[in-house]
Amino acid sequence: MKLHVTGLNHRTAPVELRERLAFDEKSLPAALRELREQSGFHETFILSTCNRVEIVVAADEHTDADRGVAGFLEQSRPGHRLDLDRHFYHFEDREAIRHLFRVASSLDSMVVGEPQILGQLKDAWSVAKEEGVLGQYLDTIMTRAFSVAKRVRTETTIGESAVSVSFAAVELAREIFGSLKGCRVMLIGAGKMSELAARHLHRSGADKICVTNRTRARAEEMAALFHASIVDYEQFHRTLPDTDIVIASSGAPHYIITEALVREARTKRKGRPIFLIDIAVPRNIEPSVNALENVFLYDIDDLGRVVEQNRKGRQAEAEAAEAIVAEEVDKLVARLRVREAAPMIVAIQEHLEKMRQAEVQRLRSKLGALTVQQEEAIEALTKSMMAKVAHGPIREIRRLAAAEDGWPEIEAIRRALRGGEGDA
Repeated sequence: MKLHVTGLNHRTAPVELRERLAFDEKSLPAALRELREQSGFHETFILSTCNRVEIVVAADEHTDADRGVAGFLEQSRPGHRLDLDRHFYHFEDREAIRHLFRVASSLDSMVVGEPQILGQLKDAWSVAKEEGVLGQYLDTIMTRAFSVAKRVRTETTIGESAVSVSFAAVELAREIFGSLKGCRVMLIGAGKMSELAARHLHRSGADKICVTNRTRARAEEMAALFHASIVDYEQFHRTLPDTDIVIASSGAPHYIITEALVREARTKRKGRPIFLIDIAVPRNIEPSVNALENVFLYDIDDLGRVVEQNRKGRQAEAEAAEAIVAEEVDKLVARLRVREAAPMIVAIQEHLEKMRQAEVQRLRSKLGALTVQQEEAIEALTKSMMAKVAHGPIREIRRLAAAEDGWPEIEAIRRALRGGEGDA
């Protein structure tokens, strides 16, 4: 079994491409099943967030996983030409495990140390388990990734000073408006990103916040947290002319704020600026609105550049976290190698048992009728002898399996125990 990771993220692909490839909650289960149907794929996993789309598969040793993933993406995203060499990264085995550990530990995030990615990873893992496409191999790796992330947060302070994308959005708003007191703010979408933005807005003095969401009950929950008002989702565009700051993070698959809507709102605002922050993928706001006078639009990639300084400021903690990841990768790789040797060990044991039984049967033909006690004594004696013969070589096989270059010696032991025969 080989592990493969193929993906793109905020560093390798612009938001326009990421949003075209993103899988929403409704499409993810079917996509997972379709992915596993690719030739040679046994276990599958898809992580899709605003900053990354990653395809993880456990496949047969000689399967062309890159071709299989490319075929899957072409089927699931028809009409989009994909340049797998330009925008995608590919990892196998040890490097794939290291990548997954870094993602879980938020070392590969736009905002290093942010906690949200771990929750997103666990959600994706749960969906894969529910769909029955996650087997013991990938489950072992992902479970270990969660443990590594916990260790990184326990043993380093990497998450203590992380500047989130939501925080960066609010800081940009303060740069444009100065004090946020008196500014009218509308949050479109009531998910985790909107809640984080609302917390930062509230701390920064914003006292006129309204929330709109497709599910009204969730909008009511968040409005209660921040003493905000609620705007009906079907009518929110009517409040745009009176809104100074819009933070959009709805799960809608299309633009819900168009250039025409913003143009109309700008006219009614009579020159007062309007600040729009689009932290959704797929994007909620039509990009062309940024060309309008007195309209300021920032998307998720723009905010990534704002938080880059924060990443540099916590480099020492990131290095400590990377050391933990490297150590944990070594441990898991050794464990998986030992597991790979298990079928060979079982085959050797079965082979020796057949030899024992054949010799006992040959002995019986010479000794004639035996008592029950004699039969039991012969069985006990021969089994004990075979166990002692196998103990040392099997212990050595397990030791060598954990080493990176131990397989040639393992093969030599296997052939010796089988008297030079072919496959075990």
